This record gives sequence, structure tokens and C-alpha cells, in this order.
Amino acid sequence: MTDHITDGAVPKHEQLRSIVQRLAAVAQPGSTIPSERQLMLEYGVSRITVREAVGQLVNEGWLTRVRGKGTFVAHRVVQSTLHLASFTDEMTKLGHVPSTVVLVKAQTTPPDETASALGLEAGASAFHVKRLRLADGVPISIDDGWYPVDRLPGLLDHDLSRSLYRTLDGDYSTPITRATQTVSAEGADADVATLLGTREGAPVLHFDRVSFAGDVPLEHAKSWYRSDRYRLQMQVAPGTSPA
Repeated sequence: MTDHITDGAVPKHEQLRSIVQRLAAVAQPGSTIPSERQLMLEYGVSRITVREAVGQLVNEGWLTRVRGKGTFVAHRVVQSTLHLASFTDEMTKLGHVPSTVVLVKAQTTPPDETASALGLEAGASAFHVKRLRLADGVPISIDDGWYPVDRLPGLLDHDLSRSLYRTLDGDYSTPITRATQTVSAEGADADVATLLGTREGAPVLHFDRVSFAGDVPLEHAKSWYRSDRYRLQMQVAPGTSPA
């Protein structure tokens, strides 16, 4: 370590917090940080200063404490604004490296609710694409989507590990222009828990989305996000309240 802590306008715990944050930013999740004693000796600060700096980083999600074991670099929490964007574009914009594992790609009969959402006739088939989405190699979400065959012929022949929204825009000239979406909290079932690397019953964010090109529905997708690795931020404006 080459950083130094000096007397000055910036409190020592803030200086130390910045140093440890830089260490956490380049370290692998789950790796240990220097002990309290190491930080005290390395930077010539008090135990109170160390605890204040580390405590702030724990509260901000950079570090996590495990009772009896120590303090570790936490998995980076993805914080997104609520808007319409592909997972690939969103993660890239947020400074993460996105990747995808395709779990299912098939043409089959969709559930009734999906057929209704896509405006399909009874018994009509659809493309089913289920994918595990990762950021920096860490599982973030599962996307389980359905797409109409007649509107997107040959979809399964494309590279489904790429952004599907880019594919729809570039290869089909049908960009997604709007979506209706609901978000709810639920406990992860066994399949979701296994894929996301969490315990069964752990809280996850569940998204149910119908996406459109103009007025034409092109996607009905359900997604599950680990609530400890993904946060939504939104702007709230005053609205009209009933009298």
C-alpha cells in the first residue's frame, strides 16, 4: 500500500475509507480485507478511525462482516434506474461486464397467460428463450421469455447470448418501443435459487413484462433478480391524487 493518511481538512476516517474502498473495488468478492490491527499499523490511525471507515463501507455495500470470521469484499450490488433497456446495454452502461448462459431455446406451446399477452390464437406455438444473466461473472437474474413465431421467424438461429433487443432492432427492424411491467417480491423456488446461487425461499424481485414494437406485442418475459445484488432506483414526481 502506498497511500498515506495526513492531518488536514479531510477527516482521517474519510481518507481511510477511500483507501479501503479502492482496495475493495479491484478485489474479488469474498476476499478478505486487512485486519483492524493491520490497518492501524499501516496508516497510523486509531481503532475508532478504522471502525468508522470500515463501518461506512459495510453500510454502503462494499464490505460485509461475517461474525467470527472477519470482514470481506462484498458482491457488487447492481443499482439500476427503472427504464426500458436490454440487460446487456444496462450492465455495460453501469460499468459491469455482462454475460449470458442460454438455458432453454425451443419452439413450443406457451402458457395461456403468455398466449393472451402476445395475442396468439389457441394452440399456436411460440419461441421460448430462458437465460441466466451475469454481471462480472456473478449471477444476477434469470430471464424467461416468449416470442411470437410469425413475427420473428428464425429467432432461435441467432446468437441468443447477445442482447435480444439489439437483435430485434438490427435484424428484424422491430425495435422495442415500450413495455408494461409489474414488479413484486417473492421467495425463490428451488430452480431459481439454484441458478442464482442463493437459498430456497430467499427474497427475489420478480418482473413480469410485456414488450411492444409500437402496438405489436413481441415479448412476454418473467425475470427473477437477486434482491441482495440488484436494486432499483426511480424518480417519483407529484401526481394527481383523488379529492
